[in-house]
Amino acid sequence: MRIISAEGENLGVKPINEALDIARDAELDLVEVAPNANPPVTRVMDFGKFLYEQSKKEREARKSQKQVEVKEIRLRPKTNEHHLGFKIKNARGWLEDGNKVKVRVRFRGREITYPEVALEQLNTIVDELSDIAMVEQKPQMDGRTMLMLLAPDKK
Repeated sequence: MRIISAEGENLGVKPINEALDIARDAELDLVEVAPNANPPVTRVMDFGKFLYEQSKKEREARKSQKQVEVKEIRLRPKTNEHHLGFKIKNARGWLEDGNKVKVRVRFRGREITYPEVALEQLNTIVDELSDIAMVEQKPQMDGRTMLMLLAPDKK
């Protein structure tokens, strides 16, 4: 088995008993780094310290990640233009923050017989937000609702 010292220098290929003695003398652990190599590679190190530093790196990586949220706007075919303006303004803010926006138009009663009204509303929203958003999922019917998903543009 190939042994690498705590300082990183290659000590060569030695039997396992001798490798364990080297680790015991250094008061450190013998850790198998590459078990599939021929011969297997081991390293003399403080394993507890190694695990702690690894978990610290993972925490730092998790902090720097941005979790993408999906915000939702709910409309009805009878939603007036003034109210629609507020909804578009909210969506613009969310998209600028890097979140996705799901636009849902819910039909009640006989409104479902006029899906073109909802489609017109969704097209208006897309036109208003075309400078900062792109359509990730085109408008489609899902039961009594019409859904569309907008994502921030990668510009």
